Amino acid sequence: MKLLKTTVFVLFTILANAQNPFQPPRGKVLVQTDLHTHSVFSDGQVWPDIRVEEALKEGLDLLAITEHLEYQPHRQDIPHPDRNRAYHIAQERAQNQEKLSVINGAEITRAMAPGHINAVFIKDANTLLHKDSLSGIVEANRQKGFVFWNHPTWDGQRPDGIARLEPFHRYLIKENLLHGIEVVNEVTYSEEAFQIALDNNLTILGTSDIHGLTNWLFEIDKGGHRPTTFVLSPSADEKEVKEALFQAKTVVWFKDILLGKQEHIQAVLQENLVAKAVGYGPKNKIAEIVLENKSALPMILSYEGEYSFYRNSRTIRIPAYESITLGVKTVEKVQKVALDFTIENVLTGPQKPAKMTFNVVLH
Repeated sequence: MKLLKTTVFVLFTILANAQNPFQPPRGKVLVQTDLHTHSVFSDGQVWPDIRVEEALKEGLDLLAITEHLEYQPHRQDIPHPDRNRAYHIAQERAQNQEKLSVINGAEITRAMAPGHINAVFIKDANTLLHKDSLSGIVEANRQKGFVFWNHPTWDGQRPDGIARLEPFHRYLIKENLLHGIEVVNEVTYSEEAFQIALDNNLTILGTSDIHGLTNWLFEIDKGGHRPTTFVLSPSADEKEVKEALFQAKTVVWFKDILLGKQEHIQAVLQENLVAKAVGYGPKNKIAEIVLENKSALPMILSYEGEYSFYRNSRTIRIPAYESITLGVKTVEKVQKVALDFTIENVLTGPQKPAKMTFNVVLH
């Protein structure tokens, strides 16, 4: 019975944590999205309602169904002239529950360039089917869709695995027809795509591009998670989420990494990694300071300051939803300390970890 209670408690904790992987910045909500998924209505392996079931169990807030328009390998078994059909099935399954929004999307599937392009928040996927690549992208924009470049590092189109802009992409960016880029896709991360996003003010995205089951690929039952894009939005309302996407207000959660533009990363860090003073002991000059990690991301910190620690080296790991107590050797008792850290697994650019200073007032 004791083992059963422990198991139930652990499962409950995992499920609870999955609902709130990060604390939102003040005045915002963090809308957890997956904007690139597939079902049997293109080259996926499951019925669309399974995508909804997975998203609900994993705590997502918004899910896009984005079937390939041109690539239909199951056409002989599942003929469907309506390219919106998968979305309608998924949306019907998601009705009567408040947590998850399901939005319509499509993947314009072309050779490089431009490669594969996703359009989400669209009204009718059928009208995106054109003989040339550009016309479908223009139509997606006419429908006020959010358009982004899928897996620009995919070795099926980039044998060297390097994301780079072609003249076609530069034209799309110049004409404001392309709004984002996948820096993370499925199990891959691209530093080059990250830099392209920063250089061209494109929205930074991470998606699952799931075809099979998320549990199989990302080992959800073992504590894993799909790559997701958190949108910093005033609310979970679809219109406000869409607007925040166009404003590039995102951070991406990939394995044990968080990445995004500096201002958004800092806003999230300030709410999820906090310092609290305990004070000095009566007989020593070692300041006790608690560092608390409120997120699902294990934080890896490197100390950059002048002090040394009583129990720790300069490299510190704070597990998800846990805290550690530092003994800071200040030599003399002081009223406040400033602790400068680099957060090694939180990135604001390629190979550019975030920095954070804790200003702690001691009792």
